Amino acid sequence: MSTRQSRKLEHIAYSLKLSDGPGTTGLEDLVLVHNCLPELDLADIDLRTSVAGLAFSCPVYLNALTGGARDVTEINRQLARAARACAIPMAVGSQAAALEDAAVRESFRVVRDEYPEGILLANIGGGATVPEACAAVEMIKADALQIHLNVAQELAMREGDRTFRGYAENIGAIAAQAGVPVLAKEVGFGMAGEQATQLLQLGVAAIDVGGSGGTNFACIETARITDTTPSFLGFWGIPTAVSLIEVVTAVAGKTDVLASGGLRSALDLAKALSLGAKAVGIAAPCLQLLQHRGLEALIAYLTNLKFELRCIMLLTGAASVAELQRKPLIIRGPTEQWLKKRGIDTSCFAHRT
Repeated sequence: MSTRQSRKLEHIAYSLKLSDGPGTTGLEDLVLVHNCLPELDLADIDLRTSVAGLAFSCPVYLNALTGGARDVTEINRQLARAARACAIPMAVGSQAAALEDAAVRESFRVVRDEYPEGILLANIGGGATVPEACAAVEMIKADALQIHLNVAQELAMREGDRTFRGYAENIGAIAAQAGVPVLAKEVGFGMAGEQATQLLQLGVAAIDVGGSGGTNFACIETARITDTTPSFLGFWGIPTAVSLIEVVTAVAGKTDVLASGGLRSALDLAKALSLGAKAVGIAAPCLQLLQHRGLEALIAYLTNLKFELRCIMLLTGAASVAELQRKPLIIRGPTEQWLKKRGIDTSCFAHRT
């Protein structure tokens, strides 16, 4: 087994053991304003959304988790079955190992086999070439391609990359030539408005902020290799709520924005959607449920998540995701302080109608 394949298995093992954090997502600083006269029925609530021209039945997708080792084929098979049962899109984990070794490609292809009609997202790193990107898309007949940005994680790994020049050029070339929409994705350290603007100029079709406060890959790498990992990386990053507001403000509707990074409940989802996210990615809770309690528990979690999201939307008076983004939202605490210092006025969220 290659070093990359063994690392995949270790990532899964520590994802199942470690809790979120140590920082928070900042979502606790957000409060949706209750509407006691919504004039809606629960059946009126429409969860449909679109991302990069792709129609989602609801604003939830299984975010990148795993693949690239023989032992995870069954995990991806079960995740794909859950996504199919709930009619939600699914992203696979980084396909770098499969681009190197054809023997592990089945761990990714199984997703398309199990979910032939589903929206699937391929996944490569920012250092990938155009031919590698196209091969990743073809491998699973993907509808879109995630390019993950994981500089902090690479620095935390003993065997990680130390050279990051050329990423912007690669992303621009891939966006122009991949043949499917390209989504730029952070992996849990967040994204600032400046880089969102840069990615917009590079032609990406959507941006996943991947904020801090959820699964922390620096902490996972620390658990794997304790003697060489810089300890400060465990506390590095931009909280999800802050990152989402920065990115939504920076792109100003010119590209779609996705939220991920520690979103665990329907209330988290509703807050992220209210801030301007077109959809929300969930990863670690799905893996944990699948491994600890099985496929049916995962399907029940995702089904209940959609039901509770409808309830919360009704309680704000929003019949659709677009309407939710026009309902008042209070931003307070450290999140408000950060945004104020960055020149973003949060009072406009409180007075939306």
